[in-house]
Amino acid sequence: MAVVGERGKRARGGVAESGHAEITPAQGRLAGQIGPEGTRLTELADRAQITKQTASFLIDQLERAGAVERVPDPSDGRARLIRLSARGQEMADYANKIAAQVEQEWAEHLGARRMGHLREALNRLREITDPYA
Repeated sequence: MAVVGERGKRARGGVAESGHAEITPAQGRLAGQIGPEGTRLTELADRAQITKQTASFLIDQLERAGAVERVPDPSDGRARLIRLSARGQEMADYANKIAAQVEQEWAEHLGARRMGHLREALNRLREITDPYA
């Protein structure tokens, strides 16, 4: 959907302008799947619908960029969690700020009622397009 893609494109562009241009769209999409307390690599791969090897490659790149860190999983000492570093959280916060600005522009253009309908329609579509909804 072009309208939703525009929101993501502008958020990624804003992150690049903020000094984090080394993060690719694929890396950003995977990082967006990381939960607040961290997420296992296998779960990230599953959520992003990519192979574990691809997820591992992208996480390695994000780790080298200082955006994520691997920490022990408190529920299983053998496992590791991927979580956003302070720098990664800063990037996520900035991207979310840009996305909120885009949504505000849409709301001003559409009006409150139409924006509510758009949100409702997108949420309904998410039910059939997002296996983690």
